[in-house]
Amino acid sequence: MSFLTPELLSRFDVPGPRYTSYPTADRFVEAFSQGDLRLALAFRKQGVGQKNGPLSIYVHIPFCESLCYYCACNKIITKHHEKAAPYLHYLKREVELYTEVMGMGQSVSQLHLGGGTPTFLSDIELGELMAMLKSSFSLTPGGEYSVEVDPRTVNHERLAFLFEIGFNRLSFGVQDFDSEVQKAVHRIQPAAQVFALVAAARKIGFESINIDLIYGLPKQTPESFDRTLSQVNELRPDRIALYAYAHLPGRFKPQRRILTAELPPAASKIDMLSRSMEALMNAGYVYVGMDHFALPDDALAVAKRQGRLHRNFQGYSTQPDCDLIGLGVSAIGRMGGTYSQNAKTMAEYVDMLDQASLPVVKGLVLSRDDMIRRAWIMSIMCQGQIQFDSFNEAWLIDSKKYFAPELGQLLSLQAQGLVDLFESGFQVTPMGWFFVRGVAMGFDKYLQSDRNRTRFSKII
Repeated sequence: MSFLTPELLSRFDVPGPRYTSYPTADRFVEAFSQGDLRLALAFRKQGVGQKNGPLSIYVHIPFCESLCYYCACNKIITKHHEKAAPYLHYLKREVELYTEVMGMGQSVSQLHLGGGTPTFLSDIELGELMAMLKSSFSLTPGGEYSVEVDPRTVNHERLAFLFEIGFNRLSFGVQDFDSEVQKAVHRIQPAAQVFALVAAARKIGFESINIDLIYGLPKQTPESFDRTLSQVNELRPDRIALYAYAHLPGRFKPQRRILTAELPPAASKIDMLSRSMEALMNAGYVYVGMDHFALPDDALAVAKRQGRLHRNFQGYSTQPDCDLIGLGVSAIGRMGGTYSQNAKTMAEYVDMLDQASLPVVKGLVLSRDDMIRRAWIMSIMCQGQIQFDSFNEAWLIDSKKYFAPELGQLLSLQAQGLVDLFESGFQVTPMGWFFVRGVAMGFDKYLQSDRNRTRFSKII
């Protein structure tokens, strides 16, 4: 870990895409309509141009009882839980529009409830939602069925109910255990509460438990975050997601409540990242990539070792690259050679569904070049390598000619120890994995013609 110095991290402290898709969501256009999505759904049903594997489903639950000041998610702050029932009605209507085109019983191997706060819903409502999804789709045995959990909204009984209705993975939003940091971001949750819930989840039988952490929050210092990491190591979750806080108050109104003077300086933030990576890997966690860490026997770490890692809008996954249905306000989906995004406001989402229209407001039909570059970039992001012969065979191109300018630029990354170049392809080095977004960015056609990258988070 000594090679991950603050100086090296500073060199790559630049904005860049997260590549949960390619092209990235900022390239979606309003010219994409529900007609384009319906056509892609019909192609899937007919098996046109693709081999259909199981689907992935993402359901966005936008409601939260209280506002976390750092949050950049699409959410609705309310204590009126009765607002959930009408929303569930519209989620059901959206699913019906999908199944009208695709047919009932499509196989699903991955389901994720995100938000907002999915556990804003009552047990009865969560049960109804899962029952509706199970009656419309076929959830395969051994799939990944996960839900994001605000520790302040659940107890042992609620966790047991989540397991009973079919969830086998949990993700707890922790961010930081330091009480002063929690006050500064308006999210108070004692460490003892989280420890009790994780212990309960393990006893109940959840296959994998994730903890979300954020560095760069107000009042954080490298020393205070060291203490949080020490507690996390004691907690020993199966997975850890370590995110950098991006302070963009011009784009995200809640962040205006954060005092800029209380944010750690850039040098301290980079120090936190360096110390966090060292602490987690010294504690036995495998660095999966970007902001993901996992214990060696967790399915995500195993997939990384075996070269079976994949990436979608929820981040790294063990599930094969597959079509994704995004349900709910602002949800993003992928179907064949298209991406689509739902309306971001509840009013527009509801209005479109009342008109029996899929609530799509923008998206993209990928060109052949987009699809070639998507496969190339995802191979870098997930397997950390490119083998020219196999890629040429899959896409009927000459990789060396197709990517000649970009491959030439890899020489500087090789000089920095981030990639190894061979006649047969190239490989991201162990050090290069920490900067894999930077490697992938060199093959992004849109970034090559657009140097304004401030829309993205920092690549580390």
